[in-house]
Amino acid sequence: MTDKRQPLRLLVAEDSEDDALLLERELHRGGYRPQMTLVDSSAEMRAALAGDSWDLVIADHNMPGFDSLDALALVRELQPDLPFIVVSGSIGEEIAVDVMKSGANDYVMKNNLARLLPAIERELREAENRRAHAAAEATIRHMAYHDSLTGLINRAEFEHRLHDAVERASHADGEHALLYIDLDQFKLVNDSCGHLAGDELLRRLTRHLRHTVRESDTLARLGGDEFGVLLMNCSLERAEQIARELLDRIREYRFVWEDRQFRVSASLGVVRISGEEDAQTLLSMADMACYAAKDRGRNRVHVYTTSDEELTRRRNELQWIQRLREAMTDGNLILYRQRIAALQGGTPHHELLLRMRDGDTIVGPGVFIPAAERYSLMPEIDRWVIARACRSLAAFHRQGGADRPHGALFINLSATSLSDDELIDFIDRQLAENAVAPGCLGFEITETAAIADFDYARHLIGELRRRGCKVALDDFGTGMSSFAYIKSLDVDFLKIDGSFVRQMLDDPIDATIVEMVHRIARMAGMQTIAEFVESNAIRERLQSLGVDFAQGYAIERPQPLDGVPPVLTSTPA
Repeated sequence: MTDKRQPLRLLVAEDSEDDALLLERELHRGGYRPQMTLVDSSAEMRAALAGDSWDLVIADHNMPGFDSLDALALVRELQPDLPFIVVSGSIGEEIAVDVMKSGANDYVMKNNLARLLPAIERELREAENRRAHAAAEATIRHMAYHDSLTGLINRAEFEHRLHDAVERASHADGEHALLYIDLDQFKLVNDSCGHLAGDELLRRLTRHLRHTVRESDTLARLGGDEFGVLLMNCSLERAEQIARELLDRIREYRFVWEDRQFRVSASLGVVRISGEEDAQTLLSMADMACYAAKDRGRNRVHVYTTSDEELTRRRNELQWIQRLREAMTDGNLILYRQRIAALQGGTPHHELLLRMRDGDTIVGPGVFIPAAERYSLMPEIDRWVIARACRSLAAFHRQGGADRPHGALFINLSATSLSDDELIDFIDRQLAENAVAPGCLGFEITETAAIADFDYARHLIGELRRRGCKVALDDFGTGMSSFAYIKSLDVDFLKIDGSFVRQMLDDPIDATIVEMVHRIARMAGMQTIAEFVESNAIRERLQSLGVDFAQGYAIERPQPLDGVPPVLTSTPA
C-alpha cells in the first residue's frame, strides 16, 4: 500500500507501549494514518495473522519468551508476502544478519528511527509490485484455462478434465458422462443483430445455465456457440435427465436486444464415459450425437449408442474428414483426368476427377465426398484442385504446350463454393501466379446446385465467363424444372446427365430426352457434352444427333494427372 491517504494496517510485535507510541508518532510524522495492533506473544501473533490482513509487520527482537525470529516464522507461515521489519534497541550485528537471512526485509535500530520511514516506503512499494505481479500471473493463468467471453472453463482445460475423468473411469472409479451442447438459433442473432448481440447472448445464457449444473460438474465453452458439460459420478440415465433440464432452461430463456426478442433452443448430445475411449474420441462421439439431434429436428437430446447406425455413419465420416485433411498435406489427395472427346471435330477437353490414395488402394470420390460436403470441407478441396490444375497447366506450357492447341481442364465446383465470395479472387490469383490464360480452365456446376443457389450461381457464372473461363452445367436434365432457368444461366456447355445417355439405345424416352436437351442447348447457343458414353454404339448415335462432345469409358478411362504434356494433347476422337 503506497497511498498514504489510506489507513496503514500495522501489526506490531512489541512489549513496550512507550516504544509503540514512538513508532506511531514517527509514522504520523511521515504522513501515514497507522491503525496499529499490538501483540507480545506467539499466540496473539498467530491469532492476529489468521484473523485479519495486514500491510506491514514491525517486530521488536527481544520480548519475554518471544523474539523477532519467532514472529517472522509465523508471518512466513500465515501471510508469506507480508513485509517484515525488525525495530530493536538491542540487536547485534550477528543476530541482525540471521534475521535477514531468515527472511526479514530490513532492520532498524530504535535509536535511529530516521531510517524507519524510508524502509517502510520501500517495502510497501515492493509489496505492491509483488501483488501486481501476482495479480498479472493469476490473470494469465485464468486466461490460459478460461474463456475470455463467458468466464467458463475453455476447451483446453475441459479436455484436460475429461482426460482425468477417463482415467478414473478406466479404474472403475465411478460413473461419468459428457454432454455436448450446440445452440440452434445463435446464427440468427449474429446475422440479424451483429456480433455484439451474439456475444451478449452467450454471456447471459452462460449465467442462466450455471444454476442448472452441480458444483461438482464442469460447464465449459468449447468454441463458437458450443458448450460442454462434464458430469462426474453421474449415471447415463441421470445425465440424460440433466440434459433435458438444460434443454428446458435454454428453451425458457428469452434474449432481448434493442427491443427485439429471440427464442433460443439447443441440440444436446450425451455420451457415457466408460474409460475405453480417449478424450478426443468421446468429444467426437458427443458431437456426433449432438448433430444427430439437430438432424432430427433440433431442440432435442440424443444419447450416443454404439448400435446407432446414424452415429456410426457420422463417426465414419469424421474419420474420412481426418484422412482427407492429412491427404491434402501429405500428397495422398490426387487428381485424375478423363478426356471429353469432340464428336463433330475440334479440340477435346478434359475433366479433372478427385481420388485419394489410401495405402495401396485408390479411393473414389463417392466414399469421401459426402463427408466433405457434410462437414463443409468442399470449398477447401475446390481451391486445392484449382491450384493444382493451374500448376499443371503452367508446367505443360513450360514444356512447349502453349504453342499447341489444347482444350480446357474442367473442374467440378461444389454447391458450397457457389456462395464463396472470395472464390473469384482466388481463381484470379492462381491464374496470374501461374501465367495461365483463363480459357484453359473450365468449371462444372451441377444443375441442382445452380437452381438451389440461383442468384449466387448466376453471379459466379457471369464472373467466370467475363474472364474467359468455360462453364458447363453438369447433370442437366435430372430436374425438369431446370428448363425454366436455362435462359438465365448463360453457360458454354450443357452436360447431358448420364442416366439418360446410358440407356438411350434401349429406352425411347431416354433417347428423346437426350435429343431434346441437345436441341434446347443449340437454340440457347450452347454446346452439349454427353456423359457415361460406355459403348461405341452410343457414341455413334450421339454423333448422328449432332451432340458436340462425349465422355465415358468408351472414350477413355480416367488416368492419373501425372505426365502433363500427353494429358492435354489433342488426341483424335
